[in-house]
Amino acid sequence: MRYVLLLFAFCIPASAQITENQRESLEAELAEQQAAFDKAAPSLRGALRTDIAVCLKAVRWALEHDEFPKKDYVRQTQRVLTLAQQRLAAATGDVATDFGTTHVRGYVSKLDGSIQPYAISFPPGFDPKSTESLPLHLKLHGRSNQMNEVNFFHRHEGKSPGKDQTWIQLDVYGRGNNAYRWAGEVDVFEALADVKRRYYIDENRITLHGFSMGGAGAYHLGVHHPGLWSSAGAGAGFVDFYKYQKKTQQLPAYQHATLGIYDAVDYAMNTFNVPFVAYGGEKDKQLLSGKMMKAAAEQVGIDLKLIIGPNMGHKFDPKSFAEFMAFHAEAARKGRPKFGERRHIRFTTRTLKYNTCDWMTIEEMIEPYADTTVDAKLGDNGTLSVDTSNVSVIRFARGVATDILLDGTRLPFESAAESLLPDVYYTKVDGKWSVLSYQDSKAFPGNPEVHKRHDLQGPIDDAFMGAFVCVRGTGKPWSHELDGWAKWTLKRFGNEWHRWHRGNLPEVADTELSSEMIKSKNLILFGDPGSNRIIARIVKGLPLTWTEDEIAFGGKAFSTDSFAVAMIFLNPLNPRRYVVINSGHTFHEDAFKASNSWLFPRLGDAAAIRFKRNAKKDGYSESVDSAHIFDQQWQLQQ
Repeated sequence: MRYVLLLFAFCIPASAQITENQRESLEAELAEQQAAFDKAAPSLRGALRTDIAVCLKAVRWALEHDEFPKKDYVRQTQRVLTLAQQRLAAATGDVATDFGTTHVRGYVSKLDGSIQPYAISFPPGFDPKSTESLPLHLKLHGRSNQMNEVNFFHRHEGKSPGKDQTWIQLDVYGRGNNAYRWAGEVDVFEALADVKRRYYIDENRITLHGFSMGGAGAYHLGVHHPGLWSSAGAGAGFVDFYKYQKKTQQLPAYQHATLGIYDAVDYAMNTFNVPFVAYGGEKDKQLLSGKMMKAAAEQVGIDLKLIIGPNMGHKFDPKSFAEFMAFHAEAARKGRPKFGERRHIRFTTRTLKYNTCDWMTIEEMIEPYADTTVDAKLGDNGTLSVDTSNVSVIRFARGVATDILLDGTRLPFESAAESLLPDVYYTKVDGKWSVLSYQDSKAFPGNPEVHKRHDLQGPIDDAFMGAFVCVRGTGKPWSHELDGWAKWTLKRFGNEWHRWHRGNLPEVADTELSSEMIKSKNLILFGDPGSNRIIARIVKGLPLTWTEDEIAFGGKAFSTDSFAVAMIFLNPLNPRRYVVINSGHTFHEDAFKASNSWLFPRLGDAAAIRFKRNAKKDGYSESVDSAHIFDQQWQLQQ
């Protein structure tokens, strides 16, 4: 295994290196193989279907987006088509799989039903029939703007694993180049889940690491999910927005606050819970990230290991890499603490999206995006001593302690909720903690008070980290101007999702929305109460007033001939899911093309947007009149 230099700069070629004859040949063969696959698919089990389908998807996306930046990409694409043919023949002919090389597999994403790839390799001599659980390395690639799905196959399929590899290795695709944020983050965990379904993995020995953009991803996933890894390691990468982008002027408050979702430097305390190693070349500008993380950790009394490659630029030197990997090997030997072994948790977050470590979960915060901390230490006498900041509801796994001292208040633990439930909940009201009863504990996951909760905390962009469906209106719009902008917004979102998140946007007409979709998906609604019957059904449950001529929101009234409101809220038809009004992701193609550090929310939870049709070209220009973040109770503070 080795790391290579992968730059952050945007470098898509100006023209595709493919002839018209080559394109026609690839398209014809793709159509032929798709037909053969469709005919055989009903008789194939799930894993066989997806492992063939991911080949065909790779070729289709390369053709649709004209992704042939070099002449060799035509040959790479042909090889993936050949692989699809071979896999279909093997699937229908009982041909054994070769476990001696690296293979690209596929899974179906819960987000949009798309097929997504990942690569997996096995240690020499691996026996697929063995039930022994092996450690796993989860490796995150660096940014490479010329690496589409076809090129991902080229980089991995059939390659030999390292001679010293004693683990199963998962190389994720991450839906391309987004630093494992948003759908890219979901991809990491969906790919990992698929590997666990296929092979025996030692849950207590999962190592996370990456370099460059992969280093940024390792910082992000390592400190936001510190209870999952036996160790985490980041080479280069970035850990914040302002210093990485050399910005001295603060963003608007609704954007500045949501930087707390991802800026890993704000989560340095969480390295207390996971062995973490950082690396940077002595001459690499991205060494700053490792230094920032180390300094932030030291401020809270944690000695984070930082390896500096002497006289090195943006890559590993052999000695540093050996030290980096030795750190992970030692941590894997010890393994992640099993339940009951972890005696002390120090945890911080800025959002309920990232709210848990092992046996502790922050269920509700007092103020969204404020610094929120928990220090929970188990004494020899069975008492759990906990100090919190900005926490209003907290949950612990039963069996950890016998009683609890919570911010100085002694409360029952072992006997809480009649000792009948697997978790113990504590809630803070008017500055005083109390334990929830059995009935209230059972009711709590249903969110009867309709508060912000994990995966229901916003901002708008969070809706696209769960299963979702876009719903277009089919009726007569109240405002033709707003309706035109809404249709353009939906089209832009579809194009950007297809290109940058590598999937087809899930979309139905308002007449096609089913009760099952309402139950299982976030609803992304486009139009107004006249054009979209689902908006009409829920509009009275939203924190705004909407008439044919204006939308009243946030203490202001906006004319619908030039304004719209983009918003995320709990779905009045199903408060366990989101509803989003007239918005896809709030960052757009310019952010995807730039550094990954620009992939942060632009509109908070709700915003009034002025739109204007461009006279000389298709589309609209937009500006934000005002934007807001709802409080913990999903209320707008005036």
